[in-house]
Amino acid sequence: MNYPYFRIREVWSHNMEEELIMLDSSLFKFPVVSVDTEFPGCILKTAKNVPDDVRYDNMKFNVEKSKLIQLGVTLSNERGTIFATWEFNFRFDVDQDRHSEDSIEFLKQHGIDFARLKNDGIEIKRFSAAVSYMLSRHRNIHWVTFQGLYDLAYILHGVTRNPLPESADEFVILTQHVLGSVIDVKYMAKFCEGLHGGELGLQRLGDVLGIKRTGGSHTAGSDSLLTAMILATMIMEFDMDPSIYEGCLYGLDITTQISSRRYYCYVVPQYCDGVFEPVMLPRTV
Repeated sequence: MNYPYFRIREVWSHNMEEELIMLDSSLFKFPVVSVDTEFPGCILKTAKNVPDDVRYDNMKFNVEKSKLIQLGVTLSNERGTIFATWEFNFRFDVDQDRHSEDSIEFLKQHGIDFARLKNDGIEIKRFSAAVSYMLSRHRNIHWVTFQGLYDLAYILHGVTRNPLPESADEFVILTQHVLGSVIDVKYMAKFCEGLHGGELGLQRLGDVLGIKRTGGSHTAGSDSLLTAMILATMIMEFDMDPSIYEGCLYGLDITTQISSRRYYCYVVPQYCDGVFEPVMLPRTV
């Protein structure tokens, strides 16, 4: 699938306000928001076979005790037309902020400039206040992720400025309340012939679908743009209705019905085994 070249708009402290104004005005015509985050790894490692409540507690700890490094946002419409991609870079000091050493080295190898993050990174509180106002203006947003439990957790923690809920069930409900419609393209890929039951990483899935990446892997802007391209391609090539898969999130083995939404929210197993990207364990559907 051929897509035009997209320039990823880099956002730092000095240009945050003007870029958020552009993003806000664009949401009226392009309400499909594909997101990706880069964060400083899992401070608290999680074993493979722990109970679900422990797995969720560990994720909650990791998100609340660490700081977001990057947020990638790509806007598109329901027809798959992609408008623009933003990469927000947040203030992060490797000498003071908690992190996994392996994860920081991994991100450095993929081009993230930690010296610039320290000096010109966006203050998260300032950003969160602006995004909270933006969400109050746009209630029809459709969020798109790729195995995005941690992505959603960081977004919710930042927007609400409160601790994450005490249980995974409450987390699902909060996600529905604050964000609304959420789709995970990795989950969607489980139902597409030739996509290996969805058990592919983001880059490999893009390769199988013949999509050329813009930017570098493991940077939030490029990953969010690739996620948007994958969704558009899957809708076109497999004649899929994304609304069928709303609320299907990777992360914990629970099923919660939100009656007002009339669909189930699935969260399937995941563990963090000392690597930067949590490893997905497939669930039989």
